[in-house]
Amino acid sequence: MGFWSLFEVASMPIVQVLIVSSLGALMATNYLNLLPADARNSLNKIVFMVFTPCLMFASLAETVTFKDLVAWWFMPINVGLTFLFGGILGWIAVKLLKPKPHLEGLIIATCASGNLGNLLLIIVPAICSEKGSPFGDHDVCSSVGISYASFSMAIGGLYIWTYSYQLVRSSALKYKALKAAEEVSKLPNKDLDANGETHLLEGEVKEHVAIVVPSTMSTEEDTENQAIVPEMSDRKPEKGNASFWGNALAILKQLLEELLAPPTLAAIVGFFVGAIPWLKNFIVGDNAPLRVIQDSVKLLGDGTIPCITLILGGNLTQGLRTARIRPVMVIAVILVRYMLLPVIGIGVVKAAGSLGFLPSDPLYHYVLMIQFALPPAMNIGTMAQLFDVAQEECSVLFLWTYLVACVSLTAWSTIFMWILS
Repeated sequence: MGFWSLFEVASMPIVQVLIVSSLGALMATNYLNLLPADARNSLNKIVFMVFTPCLMFASLAETVTFKDLVAWWFMPINVGLTFLFGGILGWIAVKLLKPKPHLEGLIIATCASGNLGNLLLIIVPAICSEKGSPFGDHDVCSSVGISYASFSMAIGGLYIWTYSYQLVRSSALKYKALKAAEEVSKLPNKDLDANGETHLLEGEVKEHVAIVVPSTMSTEEDTENQAIVPEMSDRKPEKGNASFWGNALAILKQLLEELLAPPTLAAIVGFFVGAIPWLKNFIVGDNAPLRVIQDSVKLLGDGTIPCITLILGGNLTQGLRTARIRPVMVIAVILVRYMLLPVIGIGVVKAAGSLGFLPSDPLYHYVLMIQFALPPAMNIGTMAQLFDVAQEECSVLFLWTYLVACVSLTAWSTIFMWILS
């Protein structure tokens, strides 16, 4: 496959994202006013509660089997390493550049979380269809490639909706706590014998913050707010086993809430259906008795990518006007995602292959490598919208990272295939 053919194949998915984002930005302008802030917020909740879970369930139940789960055991580890190394590099960038508190989680999340599903579902079959592809027969390559991409999307979804979700959520808590503290400091002081410093020493501001933090969002944030107040108000020193078991139960409850998020729960159910042959044959396939369930879920899941991309473009219009993010932050994310992580990815995959951890299929090796070179996951924009934090800054980060990805992803795809040829 020639360089320009590869450039066209690798850049087309990114160009598609930019085109749909531009449409979303146009719809959000005052001229059309088809996608105002309230509409984007409502659509985002539908994406989180309905579309994304349907997409993950449909892809996994249809393409992944128990045999695949056993053979591809290294992929979850590989995806975890992308989050680990990306998170470490993002944390270093935050410590060096010192962004505002509500941007820390966003920067670490964009460094750690790649677009592990949507782009792979487009890129891998497109590469397989090109003449001269190093991955063998077109039909076999496309079928296996879609399975790899679906598995990658599911594993990535589990990490994104636990690790990245927690990062954005913690930033939202910090941001809302700071805003609440500022509002409290502006209140008139009715105690003539006290001043603002006295109230801070007595901890009254903290107590007020714990009350004010819950936002007005329904659905997802209703459950989150139940965990916010105890987290901020119950930080009194405790002793003995009561403190240990209390902390353990709090951590377990928080982990359970994150695992029960709709996208994560749908991925678990999709794995379960795909791994049990008789259950899969009952739901998936042209002759399945309950195939209408899979068809309906797949129909809903097809709306995920366009809706997320339209929301991204809609947020971009506001972000370009009001975002306060330094260019050095954008450059740091680009350096981590497109220079440092791909080099680390080559080392990880080559080491795993030399140790005999990987099947001999070069397409599998290519997918593992490309997981380190993808642009940030668009689901981060969904989380920023859900928690109402750093939406504009997120849009600006996405704009530049996806623009750079047009060149970066093509270059790294060429290098990866040259290494595997």
